[in-house]
Amino acid sequence: MRNIIVFIRVYFTFFIFIFFLGLSLALLFRYNKYHNAVYSEAASEITGMLSTQYNNVAYYFELKRVNDSLVKANEALYNKLKADFEIADTAENAIIDALSVDSLNVFRKFLYREAKVVRNSVSQPNNYIIVHRGRNQGVRDEMGVIAPNGGVVGTVVQSSSNFSMIMSLLHSQSNVSGRLKKGGETGTVIWDGKHRNVLLLKDITKSARISQGDSVITSGFSYKFPEGLMLGTVIDIINDKSSSTYTVRIKPAVDFEDLQFVYLIENLQAAEPNELQKNIKNK
Repeated sequence: MRNIIVFIRVYFTFFIFIFFLGLSLALLFRYNKYHNAVYSEAASEITGMLSTQYNNVAYYFELKRVNDSLVKANEALYNKLKADFEIADTAENAIIDALSVDSLNVFRKFLYREAKVVRNSVSQPNNYIIVHRGRNQGVRDEMGVIAPNGGVVGTVVQSSSNFSMIMSLLHSQSNVSGRLKKGGETGTVIWDGKHRNVLLLKDITKSARISQGDSVITSGFSYKFPEGLMLGTVIDIINDKSSSTYTVRIKPAVDFEDLQFVYLIENLQAAEPNELQKNIKNK
């Protein structure tokens, strides 16, 4: 006990210095936008690199159950889907600006990029996924993210030079426009906040005919995702008699605990509608 007291006395000044240094840095990064941005990017890079090393070891001991070549092949197939192209409207003369068009006058709308998952959480109130692909590889905020099976994973919320952070569907602020494939009724898909294998489809009219196992897909109302991607399948219905709508419990199309690779979706035609939305908000 005496030795501990002596140790504290000898290094007391040093401990006080470390405390106030940490406090001053915390205040600097929290209340200064520039320093906060620099800190966030550096932290993302460091976290990404450490997670990459850890993930590489885990990936090796799993004997690379996911085959890299199949992932690349899947990326190529996604980029050839007819749903990712749009036929140009030839009824009026149109000015084509910055969008590639082939000989059949068909525009590419969505482009897919594969990315390796280096960190993933599923047990927090707000879960994130970090992938080894960032701004240097063409990733931008608000890009949609899907799994190799085509199920929706989430949305990119932050990117550094070589890594990106994805807000998983298992997040309190996540919401995706979805619809029942069979009847076409639309609603909003959110997480139930408790179970990693339960999502909620909100605001479905009570006139809808819903059965267990029915598919819930993306509505196409968001510029992040193409229409028709799988969000999940119906588990059951929460019938609140005081409400005029149903809340439908659905099982996610993605196994969030087993993500090794994802595909980032770039909407090549998103700039114009996004600009229109900004102009409306500013009016």
